[in-house]
Amino acid sequence: MNTDPIADYLTRLRNGIMAGHDSVVIPASSMKVRLSAILKQEGYIHGFKAVEHEGRNYLIVNVKYVKPGEPVIHGLKRISSPGLRVYAGVKEIPEVHGGLGIAILTTPKGLLTGKDARKQNLGGEILAHVW
Repeated sequence: MNTDPIADYLTRLRNGIMAGHDSVVIPASSMKVRLSAILKQEGYIHGFKAVEHEGRNYLIVNVKYVKPGEPVIHGLKRISSPGLRVYAGVKEIPEVHGGLGIAILTTPKGLLTGKDARKQNLGGEILAHVW
């Protein structure tokens, strides 16, 4: 039983990148699928695939590298956690690393990047920063 599945997702991805793996296997959920879709859309990963093995669903996330040993993702940070929720209005959505990274938020319209949330005039819970 994992109490913070998003932190687990980010940690597995971070560990896979640090180990130089081409892909990382992560237990699947609908939020993790949407999170992976955002990372793919923003160009941080090559792609992902949902698979089933022995009755359990998993995501295989294909890590993207600029050149061998240099990943596109330099950092992943969990912002809001189950013990300390962090919310931001549309005007308080942070710029990550001067606009070089992205903030990922849960909003009333689902998971969005900070840029998309600003365009749609939505605030929400800040899940993570990726740069």
